[in-house]
Amino acid sequence: MLLGLLLALAASALFNIAVAVQALDARELPRELSLRIDLLRRLVRRRRWRFGMLLALLGWPLHAAALGSAPLTAVQPALAAGLLILLFVAARTLDEPVGAREVAAVLLIIAGEAGLAWAAPDHSGTHTHGWGLTATLCALGAIALFPYALRDRQGAGGHAAIVSAGVAFALSGFVTKLVSDDLNDGAIFTAWLWADLVLAAAIVGVLSENSAFQVRPASQVAPLVFSAQTVLPVLLAPVVGGESWGDTPLGGGAVVIALAAVVAGVVLIARSRAVGTLISPHATELIVEPEHEGGRAHAYDQGAGGHREVDVRDAERTG
Repeated sequence: MLLGLLLALAASALFNIAVAVQALDARELPRELSLRIDLLRRLVRRRRWRFGMLLALLGWPLHAAALGSAPLTAVQPALAAGLLILLFVAARTLDEPVGAREVAAVLLIIAGEAGLAWAAPDHSGTHTHGWGLTATLCALGAIALFPYALRDRQGAGGHAAIVSAGVAFALSGFVTKLVSDDLNDGAIFTAWLWADLVLAAAIVGVLSENSAFQVRPASQVAPLVFSAQTVLPVLLAPVVGGESWGDTPLGGGAVVIALAAVVAGVVLIARSRAVGTLISPHATELIVEPEHEGGRAHAYDQGAGGHREVDVRDAERTG
């Protein structure tokens, strides 16, 4: 269990730093690219964004190794602990104050993860097969892809993209357990097939998350994405993940309470000004000077000294 949690914490650090790095570039590209593969094509040309993707790729083997040592119920919430690193970096480099909200978030995440390590079921190297697993994976995939059918409609790049990112990353995290299970069983071919699904889900998640960062502040995107990718795999663990909560304290109740504590901490810390500024500084430093009502406007980014034109109505809608 300890080894699995340490590996999960290492993976979490890489995942969360990758999010902070990639969000900086996503906000600089036109909103018209939201939920389109062209967004990724533009982002991959940027050295900073590629560095963030490299960090995320390095984190995935650690995540898979963690699932080979500890139960999904304990490992997946541990991935949220990387937010503490973002808080520390923001406090040290941006001089953002750490107040009661951040302290409470840290305590909730630590207490919740400790509770999960205590209450989680024994590690299981197996999972459900058949139609139950297939239906679950297809349902998650459909939810993650649904916003792409609506991408030309107003608002599709906002809340719909956030939901898509959260579900896609949750799917990626859960299927990583299937990869780990099959590798432990020596089923190399099926593990490779599951790994392909992990890659596909991760691509959808990255595109949706970067699309959301284009139009929504980090304080809205991060809590929902992190919460979804934390909660959904844990809830799937006793259903199709091969982990039984029957013998855990309170018949699974302790797991639910500890998970709720982690999620509460995630929401508090992701909505804090410190982490929001680190992930998306441009969102708080954009000054819009209208040229004429209903027309175009000039937007000046004081932090980076940048300049670009935006639509007045878009500026009003996004604040």
